[in-house]
Formats: sequence, C-alpha cells, structure tokens
Amino acid sequence: MSSAAKVSVYDRMCWPEAELERALANGTHRRELAAYLGGCEYATLAQLARRSQAARRRRAHARAGLKIYLLPGILGSQLGTPRSAGQPPDLLWIDPSDIVKGRLTELRLPRVTSGNSPPQALQPLGAIVYSYLALKLRLGAAGFDVVLYDYDWRGDVLTSGRALAARLASDDAAQLALIGHSMGALLARAALAHYGSSAGAERITRVIGIGAPHGGSIAAVQALRSTYPIVGRLAAIDRVHDAQTLTRLAFRGFMSLYQLLPAPSATLDLYDPGTWPRTGARPDPALLRAARGFAGQLAAPDQRFLSIVGTGQRTVTGIERRGQQFRYQLSSAGDGTVACCCATLPGVRNYSLRCEHSELPRSEDVAAALVDLLHRGRTRRLREGVIARPGRSSYVTDAGLRRELGRKFDWYGLSIGLRRQYLNRLNDPPRCYRLRQPKAAVKKL
Repeated sequence: MSSAAKVSVYDRMCWPEAELERALANGTHRRELAAYLGGCEYATLAQLARRSQAARRRRAHARAGLKIYLLPGILGSQLGTPRSAGQPPDLLWIDPSDIVKGRLTELRLPRVTSGNSPPQALQPLGAIVYSYLALKLRLGAAGFDVVLYDYDWRGDVLTSGRALAARLASDDAAQLALIGHSMGALLARAALAHYGSSAGAERITRVIGIGAPHGGSIAAVQALRSTYPIVGRLAAIDRVHDAQTLTRLAFRGFMSLYQLLPAPSATLDLYDPGTWPRTGARPDPALLRAARGFAGQLAAPDQRFLSIVGTGQRTVTGIERRGQQFRYQLSSAGDGTVACCCATLPGVRNYSLRCEHSELPRSEDVAAALVDLLHRGRTRRLREGVIARPGRSSYVTDAGLRRELGRKFDWYGLSIGLRRQYLNRLNDPPRCYRLRQPKAAVKKL
C-alpha cells in the first residue's frame, strides 16, 4: 500500500463536526476522544458541548436570532482527500504521520497545464479542533447559532471571499455576524467586498477581528524565507525534507502568504522581488506582483467593525535587509505573530489583552467579550484600546533562526502526550526571541 492509502489514527479521528460535538455532549467514544484530545481538553470540550447542546434545544423553541460565521485563520482548516465509502478521509493537514513521511509537499497548489489532468484536489475537512471548537461551543452555549466555516487557506483570499459571500447570500438568517481569527478577518472583509452592495447585505451587523493582520504580518516573510517557527518545527519531524525544501515545494506557492505581507514602506517594498535576499528561500515573483494592492480590494471598515488585539508577547515588529539575509526586530508590542500596529483599523474600536496569537480563540476572556460585543457592541471584560509596550528590543537574523530551528528529531521517540503538546505549540516563539538578561555589573574594587 502507498503511504497515502494507509489509514492513520489521525485519519480515523477526522470526524464530521456535528458528529464530534454529539459524541462530546453524550459521552460516547470517551476513551478514543480522551486519548486523541488529551484528558483536560476532552473534559473542557465535553462540558462546553453539553452546555451548547442544551442552548440549542432552547433556541429551537425560540425566534431565530443572530447567526455567527466563525472564520479560522491560515492553517486553521484541516485539508485532505476523500476515500471510498465507509473509509475515513486521507487527512494531510494536519496528520503528523504524513509529515514524518514527507507528504507535506502535497500541499503544493497544482498548476494545471494543457493536456494534463490535475491531481485530486485537497478539500477542507473541518476546522482544527484544538484551535476553534472551544470558541464555537462557548458562543453556542451563550445562545448563538454558530457556523465554524472551513476553507482552503492556501489560495487567493479574494477567491475564498467570493465563495463565502455566496454562502452568506444563500443563508436565510435574519442577522449575521462575522468573527475572523487572524487571516479569517481578512476573509471576512473579502466577502464583504463581494457581498456588501448586494440586497440583504445589511443583515451583517458585526464584523469582529481577533488578532487580525489588517496591516500584514512579518511572519509571512519568515514563512517564505523558511525561517518561521511553524515551518521549522514541521521540517524537524519530516524525515525527507528540510525547511527550505518544504518552502520551495509547498509553502512558496500559497497565494495567501503573499497577501499577508506588510505594506510597502519608505525603506522596504516586500512586493519587489529585488528587495529579497538572493540566497536562501525566495518568493515567487509572479505571486508577489499578483498580491500587490490586495489590501485595497478588501471592504473598508465601518461602524460594524471591532478588533480584539493580543499584546505582551515577543513579536517580530520590524524588518530590514542586511546583506543577503533579513534582520528582524523583536519587541513585546504584539501577540507573537501580529504586531499591535498591524492588528487595528482606522476608526475601529479596539480591545486588547495579554495573549498569544493562537491562544486568542481559546481564551475564555475573549469568548466572554465576544458575547458582549455581539449583544451590545461594547465590553468591559477586556481593556478598551491598545496599549503596546514594546519593552527592550532584540534582533535575530534568518541565519540565527535557521540554526535554532534546523535540528531534526524522531517523532516516534516522543510519548503520546509530548506529540500532542508539540502539535499544540507549533507557533510558540523560539528561544532566540527571548530577552537575554543583562549581566550583573561587576563592582570595581
């Protein structure tokens, strides 16, 4: 059997969302789910599923209210291909057994040429459970009807926005709200750009970004340079490819990464191929040209927009070219992925809290604040405004990141608990992001 044909435990646990929620609420398949999710995570999600199920029964007897579309960020939806009837899908993202075998290069978007049949396209298979299910269930327990919207995050955000706009237009809910985490907030704005002038667009009453890279993120630069922590940690368990090869064969072709690049500045235009170092992983010039002007095609903010911003995490907040590599400035003015200054929009009310980017949708405080914002447009559960305290800056280069993230190790040598922890912490900051403690001054005798 080929590696793609073998059914892994992650394939078997790729359940339809409704089936997973029923199992959590009813206590069925407890042993399998607790082993897959971890005991603490299982207990949390099971309790939330029961509360959400009870709220759904109450809602069935009440007048329909606000319906929420919860939009994951980049990497936030599972991707795979269906198998024959009765078999689980072949989950590729994110199945670590496939990563170890070198199959992540299959994430590469196919380029169809005349006379050639494209390979079977990957399909969205639900949102990443660890990242987004808790928020969906917390909003459901608060009485909202929630759609956890999965999509192929590799492609053009504008094209994905058009598909979401069509979905919203076909939804018969009286009122709609869009909540987007990370790139999901840009997807919401892309959908509004298509749907905003259509009849019924006034039904969208709230558009809320959580850790949204409205002004881009230097993390996208690092992903294209193969120095982003997630890329390095995926390559660390891949027995076939290093980070630079993974970037060249897969990530370099994701249009969405180019649309996440920061806007050109007076000193650095990242949409110009000549700006990038000539050595190491480099972007596709054609995709750079295609992505220029992307931000101008998104819906402009209005009174419906709100932002929740993470702060206090060591974040890449500056970038400059130094010879044949980039040098990155690190400060505490961000959520570890998106700088505070890039997570806001002019004229939009902002709320903030100390929280890491991938933990924002898992935060109970964020969920409680969202309930307030959906009901009243305001909340006291988070700090109003964004106070970004950069703290002491430090610097790291592409070479420094490659040295730290380039070590390989044996995935199968980890315990089940450590494997789960590794996947849940793919986006943790590397050690070189930490501030070095200054040496104590030596007293002169």
